[in-house]
Amino acid sequence: MTLKVLIIGKVWPEPNSSAAGTRMMQLIEILKAESWEVTFASAASKSSYASDLNELDVPSLSIKLNDSSFDSFVSGLNPDVVLFDRFMTEEQFGWRVAEQCPDALRVLDTEDLHCLREARHRAWKKNRDYQEADLFNDLAKREIASILRCDLSLIISSYEMEVLSRVFKVDENVLLHLPFLLNQLGDDITSSWYTMDNRKHFISIGNFLHEPNWNAVLYLKEDIWPLIRKQLTEAELHIYGAYPSQKVEQLDNPGEGFLVKDRAENAKEVVGKSRVLLAPLRFGAGLKGKLIEAMQCGTPSVTTEIGAEAMHSDLPWPGSIENDPRDFAEKAVKLYQDEGRWKEAQQSGIHIINQLYPKNVLRDAFIKKIEEIQGDLDAHRRRNFIGEILKHHTAASTKYMSKWIEAKNRITD
Repeated sequence: MTLKVLIIGKVWPEPNSSAAGTRMMQLIEILKAESWEVTFASAASKSSYASDLNELDVPSLSIKLNDSSFDSFVSGLNPDVVLFDRFMTEEQFGWRVAEQCPDALRVLDTEDLHCLREARHRAWKKNRDYQEADLFNDLAKREIASILRCDLSLIISSYEMEVLSRVFKVDENVLLHLPFLLNQLGDDITSSWYTMDNRKHFISIGNFLHEPNWNAVLYLKEDIWPLIRKQLTEAELHIYGAYPSQKVEQLDNPGEGFLVKDRAENAKEVVGKSRVLLAPLRFGAGLKGKLIEAMQCGTPSVTTEIGAEAMHSDLPWPGSIENDPRDFAEKAVKLYQDEGRWKEAQQSGIHIINQLYPKNVLRDAFIKKIEEIQGDLDAHRRRNFIGEILKHHTAASTKYMSKWIEAKNRITD
């Protein structure tokens, strides 16, 4: 059965800039592999780094917020499935989709739980440990409501699946654990990796528009890198990331071996030539694309419990997991110098990728879930009646606020 799918992106996918961009391209790829008709639309500005979706035979177009032109567009397209990229997009366009295409299956890709990230960030700013009570913030009210309004939500982390089920009591029938979908690491790939002797220096990488990444770089600069540099006086730490601000660039100090490099044209190339990746994340959520990329390049890593959360199940981490800055630095130095430890970590990364992120298995589960729900959509929605109530009341309030903004914009123009 050929389905027509509309993806409404919060941003245009930039796989070389963020894990979110990589995730979106993975979803597009598996939908296209089913020979489904995929259209991508976004109200965001498109940068020169955005993927050319036309190369994938995916029509793309710009849409407007708070504008009835979207109504005409979506009713004319008449999709079978609409996928919202993050809950903010569903808030903006979900009621319009429900009004114009009531029989379209609505899917939310959360990317990560924003309320969890926010809760941890607030706890960190208050210099205290995160507690589950922190989850019950205003962002959670919006995000959980969005999840309930949709027919299916894609959850990237097993820990976040547990939070939604145990803490927020969300019915697992409207959730699907769908982590990164990755190709297996066979000998054809691993044999091309640089050896430890042919690699040098440390690396940290991540989109600087993402607050946890900026915080981690500052943590490296102030607390961790001086401890590493004291023992490895010739080593350097290369910081790569898209959209660096002036405050990031000001951290550059070649004399200390702390080099801010801006965006990497080819992230896998620079990660694959580095000996160890450092990711001392102190708050955040979801799965960390930088750590996945390190495993795919055979580059061991040192991270925190937050960084490694839900990424390796009960398998050994490909490096070390440390929260204390002194322990973090010590393990980083040992990993950098000890070839036996380094090779063992590299093998652990291979096992994690191959056992936990099998593309074909995860793809089949995703497609099967969509087809199952669509096959009996009315019954599925009756089982999620709280979601129907939220859709009714939220749609009314959001709808008239949006129409008010549209009318105001017309008068202003």
